[in-house]
Amino acid sequence: MTFAVRSSNSVGGGGDSFAVLFVFFSYANPEAAEMSHGTKWLHHLRKLSAENISGGPIEKGQNRVIDASLTLIRERAKLKGELLRALGGVIASTALLGVPLGHNSSFLQGPAFAPPRIREAIWCGSTNSSTEEGKELNDPRVLTDVGDVPVQEIRDCGVDDDRLMNIISDSVKLVMEEEPLRPLILGGDHSISYPVVRAVSEKHGGPLDILHLDAHPDIYDAFEGNKYSHASSFARIMEGGYARRLLQVGIRSITSEGREQGKRFGVEQYEMRTFLRDREILENLKLGEGVKGVYISVDVDCLDPAFAPGVSHIEPGGLSFRDVLNILHNLQGNVIAADVVEFNPQRDTVDGMTAMVAAKLVRELTAKISK
Repeated sequence: MTFAVRSSNSVGGGGDSFAVLFVFFSYANPEAAEMSHGTKWLHHLRKLSAENISGGPIEKGQNRVIDASLTLIRERAKLKGELLRALGGVIASTALLGVPLGHNSSFLQGPAFAPPRIREAIWCGSTNSSTEEGKELNDPRVLTDVGDVPVQEIRDCGVDDDRLMNIISDSVKLVMEEEPLRPLILGGDHSISYPVVRAVSEKHGGPLDILHLDAHPDIYDAFEGNKYSHASSFARIMEGGYARRLLQVGIRSITSEGREQGKRFGVEQYEMRTFLRDREILENLKLGEGVKGVYISVDVDCLDPAFAPGVSHIEPGGLSFRDVLNILHNLQGNVIAADVVEFNPQRDTVDGMTAMVAAKLVRELTAKISK
């Protein structure tokens, strides 16, 4: 059984309308069914290779799909950049880029459906368009949107994760090429942070300081054998030398490997069991001096499930929403990019509450980025 919900909203206040088409599938195992197509394609490609059938036509077709996907992002970013430069007076403008990827999740894959739900919540009309610090989201100089990386369509062509991660990185770089755009990524599971941080670091020519809010450190070497697992993204980031400092805040589900990996990479891990002691430090952070800028990664499950129940991994004992805002508002540093990840709409059963939480995070991060 399928049903669709269609809504139209204005993004960035400049008449840039988008339509959200959100389709749910009902199966005995909906998570597996929704994500099966790309996996099936990879299986068939391997079978063709084993039978010594040329994969040339398939590879050419994959390249056409990838080129078309990147072209759409490039042209949307170019249009938004040209308009902002014509308006003038903008140092940095937040550009939303959705990365609807969920297959690297170790549990549920619903975060793949999050970007349209977050956008819908941002513009639903139940609240005004001002951030707490007074930025107006209806001003296109503050917030614009360049669309989504078509992850599932690319995977359905049999593109593997090595290439997919490169496509995500290339997409982020295309946005950054258009001054004054700064990417704010809508996930998606946390595996997307690796290619995004890599792109930002490479584009700026050096490592970043990263503030990572999460219930989990996501620093396994290769969780369940998957080097791109959402539980391994920060191991890849640290191995690549893309971060000078990595501060992990809200941690309350960590194994011995997580602590050992943290020590190996020199990660500053702030666990919830010591939050009261650490609060003053965390609410007065100063990052980014001597490096290319600050990157903020917010996993929605950093919050206690009382505030955000719509996540795949429910971990009681987390941060309050005001705790998170205090940390973000008081942070001193040049925030040049960010992501909001791991919102799972399929578990957001309380009147879209977690969608609104994710949207508020996006709004307040926009205020930190846009200048």
